[in-house]
Amino acid sequence: MAILKWVQDTGVDWHYIAPGKPQQNGFIESFNGKLRDECLNETLFGTLTDARQTLEEWQEDYNWCRPHSALGNLAPMEFLQRKAMDKMAA
Repeated sequence: MAILKWVQDTGVDWHYIAPGKPQQNGFIESFNGKLRDECLNETLFGTLTDARQTLEEWQEDYNWCRPHSALGNLAPMEFLQRKAMDKMAA
């Protein structure tokens, strides 16, 4: 109910994925699988603070350090640096 209230308060469009049709949102299904396989299944959390710290570190690595195929197998930080250099050269 909290999410539905947040959607209503913020005016975000809410779209349901049909049951049994995870391919309707392949990006999040892929992300969820990576998070589960690389972090959640590999880590035993002792406290909520441990869980938050571990997930924050994983998120930092995922968002900035690891290569992504959608970015030409560059890490997001490297991709941004190259784009900035391309703009300066143009």
